Amino acid sequence: MFEMDKKTHWETVYKTKTPNQISWTQDVPQPSLDFIESLNLEKNAKIIDVGGGDSKLVDHLLHYGFENVSVLDISAKALERAKERLGEKAEKVTWIVGDISDFKPTETYDLWHDRATFHFLTEAEDIEKYRNMVQNHVGGYLIIGTFSENGPQKCSGLEISQYTEEKLSAVIGEAFQKINCLTIDHKTPFDTFQNFLFCSFRKR
Repeated sequence: MFEMDKKTHWETVYKTKTPNQISWTQDVPQPSLDFIESLNLEKNAKIIDVGGGDSKLVDHLLHYGFENVSVLDISAKALERAKERLGEKAEKVTWIVGDISDFKPTETYDLWHDRATFHFLTEAEDIEKYRNMVQNHVGGYLIIGTFSENGPQKCSGLEISQYTEEKLSAVIGEAFQKINCLTIDHKTPFDTFQNFLFCSFRKR
């Protein structure tokens, strides 16, 4: 899928569907919050939520007092929805419209959080670019949530890559040490379940 096709796909999703009509919606992103809490980050830590869309993770990070939060997503509409929901608080966040495959970070992050973006990378070249990106621009921690080997094989009509703990650790590479991995059943707004693998890593 070409970049423009990807962007058009996700803009259409966020323009035509409400949060209750998309499978990845979470009122409280508890697995992510639990992993983040376990890291005991300083409130001024540089945090980026990759593929954050209109996720409510940013709401909770601001509520907990984090002062340096960025949200990256390919869909401008998704970020608009998040900004509208946050109101004035949105001014505290750095919003980045961009495709993760083309993202060129200008700083080093203390925490890189990615729930359900990495598994959309199915080409070896894009996966390698992602690995190089986190190796060069993450100075602290990495949290990745992907579909497990027992999870869906597609999402939003697109092919995905499933991961085991071993496969994800191998792809992330030796620059990071695995801290913890969990498999979690995410309950969708349609009352179905998707099995996710969440792993946290520390930069060596």
